[in-house]
Amino acid sequence: MRRRDVITLLAGGALAWPFVAHTQPTDRVRRVGLLIGMADDREGLLRVAAFKHRLRELGWIEGKNIQFEVRWTGGDGGRVRALADELTAMGPDVILAASTPVAMALRNTRSIPIVFAVVTDPINAGLLANPNRPEGNFTGFTNFEPSIGGKWLEILKELAPSITRLAIVFDPANRPDLSPHYRPSLEAAARKFGVTLIDAPVHTPAEIERAVAHLAQPSTGVIVLPDSTTAQHRELLAASMAEHHLPAIYPYNYFARSGGLASYGIDTVELFRRSAVYVDRILNGWKIADLPVQMPTKFEFVVNLKAAKALELDIPPSLLARADEVIE
Repeated sequence: MRRRDVITLLAGGALAWPFVAHTQPTDRVRRVGLLIGMADDREGLLRVAAFKHRLRELGWIEGKNIQFEVRWTGGDGGRVRALADELTAMGPDVILAASTPVAMALRNTRSIPIVFAVVTDPINAGLLANPNRPEGNFTGFTNFEPSIGGKWLEILKELAPSITRLAIVFDPANRPDLSPHYRPSLEAAARKFGVTLIDAPVHTPAEIERAVAHLAQPSTGVIVLPDSTTAQHRELLAASMAEHHLPAIYPYNYFARSGGLASYGIDTVELFRRSAVYVDRILNGWKIADLPVQMPTKFEFVVNLKAAKALELDIPPSLLARADEVIE
């Protein structure tokens, strides 16, 4: 069941999309590199398919006037640098860098335009200084803004009002910027709701299982932060939360579709479609400086009623009415 009353965050006029008549692609075959910070599973393949489909709509036909080089890191931090070097050595016309660790691995690449996607804080990551008019070879699309941490806690308290302890599950090796990035809004919301915050760093499936089992105490809820590890092991996370009776909220819709209780965040597949537009413009001669960093403007709230039933939670009708998708 879909509802389209989405919550919109204004990115500001300075970040509005510039309008210029579209230039038709040339006959020369252009090369586009894709470095994806996750495994080539269903979600990853959907993202790449959406990216290619949008470029096809813009006139770029694979095998005719465009060629793709796709590399998957599988969330393995040790592979990111090697794959980044391999891809840049090919000299593509532009690279799509999907995730913060991937974009950071490409920071020393100066001669190739890079469009990033699913990057939380490009300024603190050292990718650029001015998002309104990028001065180097990086621009792209961020996936969150800091106040969403408080929104996650607010929704989770509505789903499970008895929560007094909140664990934050994330992999600091993959996304060291994430926990501090959301900390201020989470702490403010925790004070408002009288909730104690607990960090639960994880790196491997075994650590995920141990951490969730350790958290299994009364009145405990969980926020799962977005990173390559949590994305890759989303089904394990959802199953572990159900086994230990822990209500949790997740950052993307595919976590809820994989069995998680609820999610609140952007549609990452749509973000890849938007990224294709910037790649198209660069291939048609646009300067990076004329392509401002785009902030998220639309967030989706998804509730999984099957997971709620397993956790013996009664979801308020008012909360279901606000959901963009209810999984039954």
